[in-house]
Amino acid sequence: MTVTADDDFWGALEQLAAGAKLVIDRPKGSSHPRYPDIVYPLDYGYLEGTSSMDGGGVDAWRGSLENARIVGVICTVDLLKKDSEIKILVGCTPDEIAILREFHNEGPHMKGALILR
Repeated sequence: MTVTADDDFWGALEQLAAGAKLVIDRPKGSSHPRYPDIVYPLDYGYLEGTSSMDGGGVDAWRGSLENARIVGVICTVDLLKKDSEIKILVGCTPDEIAILREFHNEGPHMKGALILR
């Protein structure tokens, strides 16, 4: 399912991201530190100086587009961790967005809803 959000949401998200460095701590092709069978399909990291529900920075996926524009978010529910979060999609192509949507919905323990800009 894909939903949309209004311009105020995207403006606030852009403002949050503008004041933070995107740190990639899990490069494309690397494995999850606790679940080695999970391989990251794109660069994954967080916005430095921000905070999320899990106490870390706000999560972000970085795509291949030169433009570092936020193109969407994925709202996730993780049944193993018993939490939910948003993951910002930065500079992702339509194909990369489809890959991330599938990545967050392929297993029984995590589900994600895509919100496109």
